[in-house]
Amino acid sequence: MSQYYNAKRARNIFDPGSKEPFRLSRSKIDLFFECERCFYLDRRLGVGRPPGFPFNLNSAVDTLLKKEFDMHRVDQAIHPLMKQYKIDAVPYKHEMMDEWRENFKGIQYHHKKSGFIVTGAVDDIWVNPKGQLIVVDYKATAKETGVSISAPWQIGYKRQMEVYQWLLRKSGFKVNKTGYFVYCNGRTDRTAFDGKLEFDVEIFPYDGDDEWIEPTLLSARDCLISDEIPNSNSECDYCAYRKAAGEELQRRAGVQVKLI
Repeated sequence: MSQYYNAKRARNIFDPGSKEPFRLSRSKIDLFFECERCFYLDRRLGVGRPPGFPFNLNSAVDTLLKKEFDMHRVDQAIHPLMKQYKIDAVPYKHEMMDEWRENFKGIQYHHKKSGFIVTGAVDDIWVNPKGQLIVVDYKATAKETGVSISAPWQIGYKRQMEVYQWLLRKSGFKVNKTGYFVYCNGRTDRTAFDGKLEFDVEIFPYDGDDEWIEPTLLSARDCLISDEIPNSNSECDYCAYRKAAGEELQRRAGVQVKLI
């Protein structure tokens, strides 16, 4: 087994007999939505999906946006994009802001009914004159047809924002139901690259609804406590691959083994 999987299986595996809180990240909540079997294999058995390739350009855009908004955060000034989209807010200034943005830390809340310490790392938070926090998420892509947040696959983006809103509310903050996606779309209509990639930047509002989160946490705990491996999502490519690969290996080996 590769070093990646040896290391992955050694950390943060759910023990149904433990009384200690179990850390569950926002991305693992989304995994539960995508496929309960993959979620169970990952959090209960320590066999996660293969790692994806890093989106380094997206990370670079995130970093530069954070630096840009941080300059306005220091002065508590309105960013030009806020003026353009008539958003009455400034970047939120708080001593925990750096930690709230940090992967593997983020905003944390102990949900005692499920026993989960839920975590999520935000991109940014703004605040309006009423003292309500506004969750902001940065996105980057390169599409000739323009961008939106209406595609069916973008439901994960919306759940992501709702988890951040819920975490802040549970941490005692007033949170506006409207969050914003700052979407950067790389332009491909230039005559030459010239060592520079230019972006159109748009802001899309989204009204979050976090009512689904607490029942989902309880369902996720029920899933992990059970000794029965759940069914896979019929649309899960990872489960379909495991099944097809296993069947072909069995056929070639001339053995029959029941696949989970």
